Amino acid sequence: MTNRQILEITGNDRVKFLQGLVTNDVNKAAGGIIYAALLTPQGKYLADFFIIGEPDRILIDVDASLAAGLAQRLSMYKLRADVVISPIDMSVSCGAGDVPDGAYLDPRSADLGWRLYGVDVPSDVDFDALRVANAVPATGIELGPDSYILEMGFERLNGVDFKKGCYVGQEVTARMKHKTELKKGLAQVAVSGSVAPGTTIMAGEKEAGTIHTVSGDRALAYLRFDRADGEMTAGDAVVTRI
Repeated sequence: MTNRQILEITGNDRVKFLQGLVTNDVNKAAGGIIYAALLTPQGKYLADFFIIGEPDRILIDVDASLAAGLAQRLSMYKLRADVVISPIDMSVSCGAGDVPDGAYLDPRSADLGWRLYGVDVPSDVDFDALRVANAVPATGIELGPDSYILEMGFERLNGVDFKKGCYVGQEVTARMKHKTELKKGLAQVAVSGSVAPGTTIMAGEKEAGTIHTVSGDRALAYLRFDRADGEMTAGDAVVTRI
C-alpha cells in the first residue's frame, strides 16, 4: 500500500510513553497488532493507526498524509522520556483469504483480512467494499478533525480500551461512553440510484447526514439518528439506514 507510512519508536520508555497518549492498551500489542487513535484534549480525532509491538521497537502504521503531523504531535509529549520517533522505509501489504507467514489479522475485524510488513504482496481486494460491508471508517474520508471516535465505531472495531487508564482525550471519550446516548454516528445505508460522496442526506426538508464511501448499492454515511428512520434522499437517490 503506497499510502501508508511506518513510524518506528525505540527507547526504554516507548511502551509507557505511548500508553499515556493513545486510546488503546499498548501492552496488548506485544508480539502482535492493535488499532488505536490519538485525540485532542477535547476528545476529537487527530489520527488513527495500527501499533505493532516488536521485541526492541514499536511500529506505527499510519496513513501517509498524517505521518508527519503524528510524529510531530508525539514529539511534543516526549519531554524527557527515553524515546526516539523516526519514519522508516517499510512496505505495507494488505489482503484477504489465506494469511501469509508473518502477517497479522486486521485487529478491527477478521473480515478485513490481514496486514503484512516488509514484504510486497500484490492484492486485488476491493477494500472500499469491505469497509462498507463492515462499517469501517477511513482516514480522511469518514474520519476527520471533527470526528469523535465512538461515533465512528471505534469500540466495535477494538480501537479503544476503557480499562487502560488515562490518555489524551480520555475524559471526553469516557463521558460519551457512560453518560450519553450517541445521537450521531457512522452507519451503513442502502442506496437506490446514483449518488456521489459528500452528498447531503435529507429526511423530508431536514438534513439527516452525509454520504461518504459508496460501494455498489451500499454506502457509509454519517447520520443524525433521530432523523434517519424510513426513506431519505441524497440528491436523486433514495437512502435507507440498514
